[in-house]
Order: sequence, then structure tokens, then C-alpha cells
Amino acid sequence: MEGDHWPHGSCDGAGRSLACLRNRASGFFESLSIAELARGAHRHLWISDWLRIADDYQAFAESARDTSVQTAREAWLCSLTALEVARSLACPGDIESADLADKVGIGLRGFEDDAGPAIERVQIDCLDQGALTGFFLPAFRHGPSAPAVICVSDEEISLGSMMSRLLPASLRRNMSLLLIDAGNSSVRRSFKPEHVLQCWLDYLEARPDVDPQRIAIYGEGAGAIHASRLARSDRRIAAAVCDGGLLTPAIRRASLRWMTGFGQPVHDGTSTGSSLPSRRIPCPLLTVVGSRSMIWEQDALELQAGYRQAGADCSVVVPNRIPHPLGEVENFIAVDDFILDWLDSKLGAARQLDPLVYL
Repeated sequence: MEGDHWPHGSCDGAGRSLACLRNRASGFFESLSIAELARGAHRHLWISDWLRIADDYQAFAESARDTSVQTAREAWLCSLTALEVARSLACPGDIESADLADKVGIGLRGFEDDAGPAIERVQIDCLDQGALTGFFLPAFRHGPSAPAVICVSDEEISLGSMMSRLLPASLRRNMSLLLIDAGNSSVRRSFKPEHVLQCWLDYLEARPDVDPQRIAIYGEGAGAIHASRLARSDRRIAAAVCDGGLLTPAIRRASLRWMTGFGQPVHDGTSTGSSLPSRRIPCPLLTVVGSRSMIWEQDALELQAGYRQAGADCSVVVPNRIPHPLGEVENFIAVDDFILDWLDSKLGAARQLDPLVYL
């Protein structure tokens, strides 16, 4: 990458506002070329630049905490954003990726320490099955009550990664976030994940600062499957960002092929309409194509067509994913902003969005 190409050589590190940093990071993703991304030297240079920016903001946050807690909090969120850019560029085996999780942990702990009452570590009991732990980030705007979103991660997409992306994206939005890890609790595995999520739903309903009529669910990875099951079975969910029930039959077909050695591939260019979920989710639904829900664009569009034919509300967003030899890179900032904008629109706080969007 040439020296005059941002962020190398022209970014001033700490001192930028969170909104400015997110805009520049999003622009960085949009300007990535597949040819440059495939070159290890370019990728390692970008990663080291973003790690340097993260370190600058971390140092700035630590120095600002004695004079301005608000400035320190924003600097921690900037550091987390830069770390997530570096993580999205890193590949398994990269030297730079070895300590990314530790750096993210430091950033989250720093933000939690400086946020004070702005972020709560909460623990609840779940039907005598064990303790559940999560993080509650209240809505920015104060009022009698606000909408809330249960954000579900899993083993593949860690809670730390979800938090370091969604906390900066949610700043100054009029919705609360409850961030939980579906794959890490003391609840025994025989207990259905949707029942665990219902415990969290009960918790939010009991909070006086949450509007019980405007609670949504958002799942990533396998968490998108759990979110679909809760949205399908519990009418208290007002909106859902999930896989729409598409992934479960796909997993069953893949398992059958593995056990028997027979069967068609999940995606061979033919219609999958016969394997679409038999039950619809009753609330507005957004399906995110790609790694976050692990479903294909064709399947999502067929699901949407079925919903629209029945007069139901189903939207699809297709992120722009840039391939390279060891994986692909996604503009997570644009995707996170779109998801939260969609949730705003369905929970009554923002404009309506198009039912199909390509980012």
C-alpha cells in the first residue's frame, strides 16, 4: 500500500471523534482492492497500522480518564473499533492476530471501568438451572422507558467481538442493548437455548427502563438460530434479526450427507423452496446474508418471497464481502449501522428502510 493511502502515513491516531473514525474505517473497507488484499505484505501493513491506531486511542483514554470520563469512554470505543478492523483483516496464523483477543479484553475492561453506571454487568438465575451473565447498556436518551435488543453471540462469534463492534455502533441511539453469550453459561446443555433466552426476556420485561412492548432479538452465528426459535415461539419479541429458521434444515441435510454419503449439496443452484421453514416468525424479520447468519443469498431471497406472498414483514441485507485467498473481509461498520437502523425503524424510532439492501 502506498504511503499516501489512508490509514498508512496520514492518520493522526488519537484525537478523532468516534463518528469520524468509524466513517474513515468504513471508507477504508470500501477502498480495499482484492489484488492488494491478497498480498500478505499489504495486509500486514494495514493490520499494524490499525493496531497502532488502537494503541494511540488506548493511551489517550488512560490519560483522559482523570479529566473527562466522557472523553475516555469515547477513546476506548475508538480503540475497540480499530481493533475490530485489524481483526477483520487478520487471518489464522498471522503473528499480529495472536494478541488481538487480549487487546480487545483490555479495551472492554477499560470502557467498563470508565463507563461506570453506563454499562451494567448483570447476572440472573435461569429456572434453577444455573447462573447467566450478560452486559446491559442503557439507552442514551433518558425517558420513562426505551426499546431494548437482546444481542446473542456464540462460540464462533465471541461476545467480546460482538461487544467491541456494537458498543461503538450503539452510542447515542435510543435503544438499550443486552449482550449475552449463548454458548457460555453454566446451564446444562440439555436445556434448550430458547428457554435460556426467555429468561433474559423475563429479565428485560421486569426492568422499569425497558418498554416491554419493544423488545427485539439479534443473533450472530449459531446465535441466529437461537434467535429465530425464540422469535417464532414467543410473541413478546417485537422484531428479530436472525436466520429465519433457514439454517436448521441445512444443517440437518449436511449431517445426513456426512453420515450416508448421499444427497445433494445444500447449494447447487436449484431452488430450495421445498426446504424453507414451515412456520413463519410473526414479528418483522431481518435476515443478514453471510457469516453472521451462515445462510446464502438465494435462500434468504426465497424466504423473503414466501413472507411477502403471505403479507408478512421480511427484509434482507446482503453485505459486500471482499474475498482473498484465506477468507473474506466485510465492512462490519456499514453492516452494524444498517442492522441498528433497521431495529430503530421497527421499534418506532426511525425511518422505514427498503426490504432488500445490498451494502
